[in-house]
Amino acid sequence: MNFIFISPTFPKNYYQFARAIKNLGQNSLGIAEDPYDYLSNELKESLTDYYQVSSLENYDEVYRAVAYFAFKYGRIDWLESNNEYWLQSDARLRQDFNITSGAFPAELEHYKYKSKMKEYYAKAGVKTARYHLVTTLEEGKAFIAKVGYPVVVKPDNGVGASATFKIKNDAELELFYRTLPSVPYIMEEFINGMIVSYDGICDENSKIVFETSHVFPTPIMDIVNNVDECYYYSLRKIPEDLQKVGQAVIAAFKPRARFFHCEYFRLLEDKEGLAKKGEILGLEVNMRPPGGYTPDMMNFANDVDVYSIYAQMVMGHVLPYNMSRPYFCAYVGRRNGFNYKNSEAKILAKYEGKICMHENMPQIVSAAMGNDMYTARFKTEKEVHSFIEYCTAKKG
Repeated sequence: MNFIFISPTFPKNYYQFARAIKNLGQNSLGIAEDPYDYLSNELKESLTDYYQVSSLENYDEVYRAVAYFAFKYGRIDWLESNNEYWLQSDARLRQDFNITSGAFPAELEHYKYKSKMKEYYAKAGVKTARYHLVTTLEEGKAFIAKVGYPVVVKPDNGVGASATFKIKNDAELELFYRTLPSVPYIMEEFINGMIVSYDGICDENSKIVFETSHVFPTPIMDIVNNVDECYYYSLRKIPEDLQKVGQAVIAAFKPRARFFHCEYFRLLEDKEGLAKKGEILGLEVNMRPPGGYTPDMMNFANDVDVYSIYAQMVMGHVLPYNMSRPYFCAYVGRRNGFNYKNSEAKILAKYEGKICMHENMPQIVSAAMGNDMYTARFKTEKEVHSFIEYCTAKKG
């Protein structure tokens, strides 16, 4: 098998996808912008071959790289980045080279455009926030007359929480329309809810072969816009209602042979005309791994290797794996410039044996993920909250 990885250099933990494929005796082929000498030793050892392009944004150049690998190694069986930013380019390359193991461009639209997701949530029997595709100020005001302030505006085809805002009054609404971006925007009623995710891997028939769940106490939109700390954690047991909803949504969207990261609101209060406190509403689906080091958190929490589970799925094998979920796994991303009560040395000493990973995050993801990250695992949810509080406590 010939498997091409687009951008295996970022995020840096993605070398493990290449490693898992190569460990199964397959050709692991990488295309990225970095000079070969700049690749980590782990990535060099994980690749069969590597092709440097000056820009992954240059489709013609990436096309030539894929053609080179096809000429050298034969038919390309898989092509994937597992990265939201490159999903459309991946799909176009698959179509142009007739790589049928993944989605073509037409298949992406229902899970790339937030407005189009609504139809598939409805098929799954899952409620979603009411919405309006942004047009004119007058129509925006008419929508708000129905749902009330605040509302949330975001790109209809966007990555993460980028360019996402909460609008609380007429003045902010008018400012938004005066500076309206050129890309299509969607406006949704604000939902007061805790964000929970249903994450995993499905095979080519959309059968779920691995599943887990995470809790995000602070929405990424607020973390980015308010420059807050980022913290979230995995659950040892997926709540029954979330699991049922998550499985129904995957059945409706029918992703093929890939990771999924599906986000939901669990309402913290009744929402008149929509749902009751505690109910689950669909937020959005992402047909790729959850961001940052979350795949590694899955490993730490479950004592598994999700990169290998993915590679085995690619090969058509589904092996038994441990689903006892022996741990909760928590992530805390602290901010540069905050006056923290507990130093790095104190955190590492207090949680020795619990800390699984500690790193400085690259600037490109620090707005959402924080600057100085700590990942640790615990047996109880109470320990998770104590860890988060200890890491984020401020002086004074």
